[in-house]
Amino acid sequence: MADALRVLAMDAVEQAKSGHPGMPMGMADIAAVLFTQFLRFDPLAPEWPDRDRFVVSNGHGCMLLYGLLHLTGYPDMTLDELKRFRQLGSRTAGHPEYGHASGIETTTGPLGQGIGNAVGFALAERLMAERFGRDIVDHYTYVISGDGCLMEGVGQEAITLAGHLGLGRLIVLFDDNGISIDGPTTLSTSEDHKKRFAAAGWHVQGVDGHDPEAVTRAIRKARKVTDKPSLIACKTIIGYGAPTKAGTAATHGSPLGKDEVAGARQKLGWPYPPFEIPEPVFTAWRKIGRRGKSARRKWAKRHAAMAEADRAEFDRRQKGDIPPVVDETIVAFKAKIAAEKPAWATRKSSQEVLEVINPVLPDTVGGSADLTGSNNTKTASLKANTRADATGRYVYYGIREHAMAAAMNGMALHGGIIPYGGTFLVFTDYCRPSIRLAALMGLRVIYVMTHDSIGLGEDGPTHQPVEHLAALRAIPGLQVMRPADAIETAECWQIALESKNKPTIIALTRQNLPTVRDAGDGNLCARGAYLLAGDASATVRLIASGSEVHLAVAARDLLAKDGISAAVVSMPSWELFAAQDETYRQQVLGGDGTVRVACEAAGGFGWERWLGARGTFVGMKGFGASAKAADLYKHFGITAEAIADAARRLIS
Repeated sequence: MADALRVLAMDAVEQAKSGHPGMPMGMADIAAVLFTQFLRFDPLAPEWPDRDRFVVSNGHGCMLLYGLLHLTGYPDMTLDELKRFRQLGSRTAGHPEYGHASGIETTTGPLGQGIGNAVGFALAERLMAERFGRDIVDHYTYVISGDGCLMEGVGQEAITLAGHLGLGRLIVLFDDNGISIDGPTTLSTSEDHKKRFAAAGWHVQGVDGHDPEAVTRAIRKARKVTDKPSLIACKTIIGYGAPTKAGTAATHGSPLGKDEVAGARQKLGWPYPPFEIPEPVFTAWRKIGRRGKSARRKWAKRHAAMAEADRAEFDRRQKGDIPPVVDETIVAFKAKIAAEKPAWATRKSSQEVLEVINPVLPDTVGGSADLTGSNNTKTASLKANTRADATGRYVYYGIREHAMAAAMNGMALHGGIIPYGGTFLVFTDYCRPSIRLAALMGLRVIYVMTHDSIGLGEDGPTHQPVEHLAALRAIPGLQVMRPADAIETAECWQIALESKNKPTIIALTRQNLPTVRDAGDGNLCARGAYLLAGDASATVRLIASGSEVHLAVAARDLLAKDGISAAVVSMPSWELFAAQDETYRQQVLGGDGTVRVACEAAGGFGWERWLGARGTFVGMKGFGASAKAADLYKHFGITAEAIADAARRLIS
């Protein structure tokens, strides 16, 4: 059964003339043991909520996963798909792509992401089990990981976080083959991975990865450890079965070649032509695929026997639906803010929104990368998630921005959880690979990114993001929102929660801002930009986001003294505005001859998209400086007077 996986991998790579045969051939024995004896799944019900999760973190070895999905009977992973490996339009991309085929739990490839996602899977499983009980939520997360995933910084962050939280249903099967692309791993590392995991609080074993009985015993033992995640270091030979290339870097990322493939068939005792699996082996694999039906049906009976309210809540959370009470709560919050008109930093506004959302939306799981008091992500109704109290809905991620973002992806993929996490906007640089993958997969993950401009003040240019809004707006499928006050902040949270298939960045200020909005009729931010002050007939548009909107309002008043009619456009989201029809966009921005001045306390890259023929930008042209926020705005010329002067120059 393991050899079937090996030959499918080498045949698909050989036919594609591209790919990575070494890992699938080396890890085939471990995968065969896992699927035949432990993994609980049903190919005909691939979204069954209580299935075990299987993650191939070293995603270049994806032919192992594709072979497993085909042999166990996932309907959309046909033999033809294996033959079309790495070809345009196939389900068998060069790295596993979530959504391309059932059974692919997450998109992996950038090394370390899978193990980071797996921490989120395991944490979500524990949270859901605490809420709904082990009769309904009782599964494991298994990860195949290579040296590269463990060398990557995100891998180390994820390892220490999992150990600290004691995620006992997380089992990592380490492909300890001692080979990387450059050659032996001794070229670049000399660490003892087993000691490293043990130091991080993991249960650790080492086995011969080509001894199925030893692997079986190790997995069985790992499953009995309930208070620690488990590492099983499986000593393997990369490209196992290749007659001259096994154990070398030559098998890692290139086809074996016609002669080597023929030699491997002879060495493995596999006399069948490419892509042919003998009937007894194929039947045995399909029997394994059918085995999960019984467990799923038993689970379905337990699900049906749940108390009606609990079953309805479980099903709602699995679907990702937002209960109507959330919208009602946000409408009431906006009305309160419109009456009181507080001058809050939008990070404070965000916390106040969460204070009313979290009690009525049990799906949310918050956290911060060691900046809880600065990001304002913890609310009164949330307690910490710890080893001792697994019910807590707040995660202290520590200074692990990347692992936080990767784990949030895993929680979103698991289902039943809406994760949000915070750090400073400048540190999206540390989260960016995971943010990009959230966008690629279309996941509802919410990033609370505070200290969003030079307005953070004295911490200086190392902490003042000037290029980050532009960089984030460049990621396809990512919603970047920069609210101007508490009312817009509430609307941005509402949009983020309702966006089932998109991640959202909410960029928030450290400095206080006035309330510039009334409650409004509906969610005005949902269209990305809108006329905040003035009307569509004005000859000038003053466009801003976030903390600069109130400056645009003040600039409008200055222009009015000169008899110049200007309208203020609040633009919290480029992405949502770009999705509107041309008629609405022109109504907001004015026609081609309209004077447009945009203002943002960041670099101007990309703003030309909205400025038209008679437009200019007021903002940053370089890095910031260390000083009080008010002094910085004056020093860099980001003021109401500067906005008004820019408009006058364009008019003249």
